[in-house]
Amino acid sequence: MASSADIITLENFASKMPPWEPNLPNHLYALVDMGSNGIRFSISDLSPPQTRLLRCLYRERAAISLFDALNASPSGGPLLFPSDVISQVSQTLARFKSIANDYGVPTEHISVLATEAMRKAGNAASMLDAILKSSGLGVHVLAPEVEALFGAMGARSGFDAVNGLFLDLGGGSVQMTYLNSSVDGYEMAAALSGKSLPFGAAKLINILETGETEAQVTTVNTLQVGMRDAFAKLQQQFPSLRDTQITSANSGIDIYLCGGGFRGYGSILMHTDPVQPYPVPGIGAYTSQGSLFSQTKKMRKVNAEYDDKIFGMSKRRRQHFPAIATVVEALIDAIPQIRTATFCSGGNREGALFMKLPKYVREGSPLPLLHQVGDKMRSETLQTLMDIMQSSLPTSFDFSNIPTVFTLGLGPLFVSNIWTRAGESSDANAAFELHQAVTRDPSAPGFTHLARAALGLTLCFRWGAGLGPIDRILYTNLQQLVSQANPEANFWAEYLGAVAGLLAMLCPAEPDKPDRLKKAIK
Repeated sequence: MASSADIITLENFASKMPPWEPNLPNHLYALVDMGSNGIRFSISDLSPPQTRLLRCLYRERAAISLFDALNASPSGGPLLFPSDVISQVSQTLARFKSIANDYGVPTEHISVLATEAMRKAGNAASMLDAILKSSGLGVHVLAPEVEALFGAMGARSGFDAVNGLFLDLGGGSVQMTYLNSSVDGYEMAAALSGKSLPFGAAKLINILETGETEAQVTTVNTLQVGMRDAFAKLQQQFPSLRDTQITSANSGIDIYLCGGGFRGYGSILMHTDPVQPYPVPGIGAYTSQGSLFSQTKKMRKVNAEYDDKIFGMSKRRRQHFPAIATVVEALIDAIPQIRTATFCSGGNREGALFMKLPKYVREGSPLPLLHQVGDKMRSETLQTLMDIMQSSLPTSFDFSNIPTVFTLGLGPLFVSNIWTRAGESSDANAAFELHQAVTRDPSAPGFTHLARAALGLTLCFRWGAGLGPIDRILYTNLQQLVSQANPEANFWAEYLGAVAGLLAMLCPAEPDKPDRLKKAIK
C-alpha cells in the first residue's frame, strides 16, 4: 500500500471524515465501501430532525470481488490487483461520483472507504491513482480497528439500544466484539477490544473445496481455537459478558450478526423459520432463537437440497454456505449459551455515517422520528391521544414484558394512523395496515420484525380485522411471530385496536385540538 494513502485511524477519523452539523446548508452524504466481496455505494440524507434514521436515498452494489482479484495472483508472489480490475473499479467509482453529483451531494461529502483488500495489495497505489484520475476522489483506507468500529456501529445503528456480542463475516475475515450501548464510551471500547480472525467466507471456501484433507482439518481447528480464544478474552474484558454464560433459565448472550456471510445464514433460517411463510420480507432485524440458530446440520441440508430460489440468497452465497456454516459452528462451539441471534443490515457505510453524529443524536430513540409533528398544537393532541389510549389499560397489570405498540415505542406512529384512510372500507383498511406495517420504512432503525407485527395487528384490529383468505395468512403468521415473544401480546393488540376504533366512533373526524378530543369522550 502506498505511503501517500489516506489512512484513517481511531485518532483521526473524526477530523478526516466529512463532518455533520445541524445547520449545514446540505445534509446529503455519499459513501463507497470497497469490501472484499463487492463495492457498495449509497447516498443518505442526514437532515434534521430525522437525522438518526440515516435515510438512504439511493444504493447500488457492484459485483467486483477484490478478494478474488488479489487471490488470482501467482502463488508465492505478492498480492496484486490485475490491471483490468483496476480499470473496472476506477470506472465504477467514476460512475458513482456522477450519480452523487446528479443527486446534489457536495463533493466534500463524498467518502470512499477501503478495507482489508486495499491494505494487503502490493500495488494499492496503482488502484488509488486510477480512482483519483477517473473520479477525482481520494480513498480513505481504514485501519483494522476503524473497520471494526464502523462495522460494529453500522450494525448497532439499526437498533434503539443493544447489549450483546457483535460479529461481522466478510470475504476475508470474521470479527468479534462486545457492545453495550448503556455504557459510556462503548463505541471505542468495542473498537479497541475487537478480535479479528482470518477466516472469511470466500477465503475459507477455497480451503474447504480445494485444500488437502489435512489442511482442511487444521484450518477448521484453528478457526475453532481462535473463536474460543476471542470470546474468552472478551469475557475477561467485560464481566457482564461472562455473566451471560452462567447456567440458568434466562441466561445466554444475544448476538448480532452482520456482513454478507452471516446474512446468508439468516436467510436460510428465515426460510426454515417455524412461522411460514415468514411474514416480513427482509433480513434486517430478523431474530431467531438460539435453539434454531444452532441447527447448522439442518441448514446445510436445506442449502444443498433445496432446488428453488431461497429469498435473500445469491448463487455465490449458496456456494459459500458450507464455509459460512463452518464459521457458525465454530461460534456455537465457543459460546455455549446463545439466547438469540439477530441479523443486521448495517455495515461500514452506516457506521461511518452514525459516527459523524453527536452522541445526543446517536443515542436518541429512532422510532418516534417516523412520525413528524408539524406544530405544537398537533403535538399536544397526539400526546393526549396516547394518554387516553394508555389510560384504558389496567394499571395493576405489568406490561414491561409484553410487546405492545406502547412498550415498543410505536405510540406516536399508532395513534397518528387511527383516522388514516377513513374514506375507505374497514375491511380494505384492515388488510392495508397489515401489509403497510411489514413493508414501510424497510431500513428504519429500531423497526424490528416484532415491532412491525405488533403495529400491523393493532391497526388491523382498529378496523375490525375483517380479512379475506389471502390476507388472513399474513394475519395468522404475524400473530405467530408476536406469540414467540409473548402469547398475551396478541390479546392486547386486539384490545388496543378495539379502543382505537371506539375513539374513532366517538370522534369521527381526527381531532385537531386536545380539548375537542376530551369533550368527545366525556
